[in-house]
Order: sequence, then C-alpha cells, then structure tokens
Amino acid sequence: MYNGLFSATTLPELNRTAELKKVPVISIVDDDPSVREATKGLIRSLGFAAEAFASAEEFLQSSRASDTSCLILDVNIPGLSGIALQSVLNARGQQTPIIFITAFPEERTRTRALDAGAVGFLTKPFKEENLIKHLGIALNRSLE
Repeated sequence: MYNGLFSATTLPELNRTAELKKVPVISIVDDDPSVREATKGLIRSLGFAAEAFASAEEFLQSSRASDTSCLILDVNIPGLSGIALQSVLNARGQQTPIIFITAFPEERTRTRALDAGAVGFLTKPFKEENLIKHLGIALNRSLE
C-alpha cells in the first residue's frame, strides 16, 4: 500500500491544477482512514485528482458523485454498503467505473459486483500494481 506524504501546500495546488486540466477525478470510499489516505496518496502520485469519503452517504451528498471518473469502493462500510451504492448509481443511470476493495472477499459478493458492472474486485491488502492495472482499465488508458 502506498504511504507517501504530501505537504499541506502541495495538495491544494494539485487540486487546482487537476481542475484546470480536466484531470480525471478518482473518488475513494472507505471507512478506514489509513486506507483512504494511502489510496488517495497513490492516486495523486499518478497525476489524478483524488477525493476520499468515509461513507457512501458522504460521497452521494458531495459534488463528486456526479463527476467521478472512477470510484474505488470498500464493500463493507457502515450505513449504505458498497454494493448498495453501486445499485444506487446504476439506478440513477450513472455508469461510473467501480473498483471494489475488501478485507472480506466472498465469491457471491464478488460475482454480484462484477455482474453489476464493476471493473475490479481486489482483496485488502492489495498490491499497488493491481489497483493501477484496474484503474487503467477503468479509465481506458494505460498507466504503465
């Protein structure tokens, strides 16, 4: 897992730059703060804008719910689950590519997520390379 650090002045500058250049926005929804921050750091190190949310409800209430290019989503989060959030987005007609991450992989859940259109289903702890590979698929570009 990526654990890079950014200075307080770098993050706002990166967000402004991303908005000006229309860089894809990757949203991360996970209730574990360390996973959120490490994943956000990795995504930003790849040159993308990244936003992190502690819950599905927080994500849905944000402006990012409508302009996210890819969603990295924990399966088991308090409140609305990751699978339920996928259902909500699908019902709204939002075709946001989703990469699920989970510490509790169940084949039934994996199958349901992928059948509903998820791009990937990764088990925590996952390798950076696997996330980058699925992110590339989700964004339809090579990141290697």
